[in-house]
Amino acid sequence: MKKLLFILTLLIAQYGFGQIQDAWVFFADKENVQEALDDPITILTQESLDRKQLHNVPIDERDVPVNENYIDQIKNSNGITVYSKSKWMNCVYIRGTQANIEDLLDLPFVTGVEYADPDLNLFPISGKVQDKFEMEEVTQRIIYNYGAAANQIEMLAGDFLHEQDFTGSGMIVAVLDSSFPNASTNPGFSEMVNDGRLLGTWDFVLDQVDATGTGTHGIRTTSDIGGFIQDEFVGTAPEASFYLFRTEDGTSENPVEEAYWVEALERADSLGVDVTNTSLSYRDFDNSNYDHTYDDLDGQTTFAARGANIALEKGMIMVSSAGNSGNSGFPWVATPADAPGVLTIGAVTSNGSYASFSSIGPTTDGRIKPDVMAQGQNAAVIDDNGNVDFNNGTSFSSPIMAGAITCLWQSRPEVPNYLIMQLVRESAHLYNNPTNFMGYGIPNFEDAYNALQILGIENEFLINNFALYPNPVDTQVNISFPQGITDAQFSLYNVLGELVLQTEITSERNYVGMDHLKRGMYLVSIQSQGKAVSFKLIKQ
Repeated sequence: MKKLLFILTLLIAQYGFGQIQDAWVFFADKENVQEALDDPITILTQESLDRKQLHNVPIDERDVPVNENYIDQIKNSNGITVYSKSKWMNCVYIRGTQANIEDLLDLPFVTGVEYADPDLNLFPISGKVQDKFEMEEVTQRIIYNYGAAANQIEMLAGDFLHEQDFTGSGMIVAVLDSSFPNASTNPGFSEMVNDGRLLGTWDFVLDQVDATGTGTHGIRTTSDIGGFIQDEFVGTAPEASFYLFRTEDGTSENPVEEAYWVEALERADSLGVDVTNTSLSYRDFDNSNYDHTYDDLDGQTTFAARGANIALEKGMIMVSSAGNSGNSGFPWVATPADAPGVLTIGAVTSNGSYASFSSIGPTTDGRIKPDVMAQGQNAAVIDDNGNVDFNNGTSFSSPIMAGAITCLWQSRPEVPNYLIMQLVRESAHLYNNPTNFMGYGIPNFEDAYNALQILGIENEFLINNFALYPNPVDTQVNISFPQGITDAQFSLYNVLGELVLQTEITSERNYVGMDHLKRGMYLVSIQSQGKAVSFKLIKQ
């Protein structure tokens, strides 16, 4: 019956039936769903569970892995190669002839096929290899001064956050990019490595730990968040922890990279990542039949946009570059920057003017994009050899912004992702008069911080929830009790899961001394009336 739905497609495109095509194959169900949901530590890390609990993010069937037996059957099918999988959308990305792909519809667990070439889809879900980073990797080498990154940080008032001791400590960032050569040996990342804050790498293109990739793009973008060279360069979140994920294949441009990107988002969510940075965008491909049209860029149609919107539901903040097509015949932001679940970052010059290469909005459905702007022309970076350099591109405005957002969220990590994103927009200088070129403009993170600190403090949040303050803590942490609860048990664990301290607290004696603890990250569990809540706590 399922194959009958494709008869019209076959009649229209029979001439290409033997040509190699790319497609997503969707599955009907998953195995052991209830067992996994009843014991979620089997499918998610404790860090992920803590973040979801902190933000009241439900754990659902989308968090359960794809049925590996189904994947094996697809792999063993005639002429089919499997490249990627998505648990959120319960599908795999494959390549094969159209005939072999359509044969998969005979498998009882396959519910449908979505071709990368939309002309082959009966009901569409709404020889060139070009270096997409060519413009961005043309370096403008100058003699740098002390603090080469000062302008790009101070433009956003990111230095204000650092002065408040919010530098990303205890927050986890995932960078999704093309290449991370010398990540563990680069002098600009030595503090990150020595502190144990480089948490892991993965190459989704080659399915391996080594994420060296092609080029140096990922190292440069990561440096704008977490790089540090004494007296020479500081990233916007220099004490954050990092996962480095390669999702981009620099040797070609193919929709499989969207699939890798969504799979990396899923991995990030399962690892408890707070913020992701993506300095990539997708619109045109080596096979022009796969190209996205402007109508596709409605934030709901492309595979990447659909994945990004689910990631927002899962509690993360996705920061993405707008793209560098502002001077082209197609000047609009591509995907995943078109997604409403993504905070899209355009580029300005060092004096805050629009950089002419920065992609513009609106999206095809009329939404403001980019969301906000940061310096992307003559942006300071650290190269793969540990030298300070300067690059152009929204690829660099995006991580500069991502690090600032990480520090802002650190100041009140219990606040949901969508509120953090909105406060950033509202702090921008064009918020009341946004434009297609600059979106809401350049944020002021001092204003965003001040607004965040008073957000809901007096009312609903403290009426219904426990809260810890200050965080980071020096000598004493205070606990705000929700309405109707007078006593609780306070437990403190180190990063190895070992119990460090346990004591009874009350609404009258609502504090715990911290001055005897070593610096670092801890997990707090507060239990009362049969319920438990968890928090990340930073001892400074």
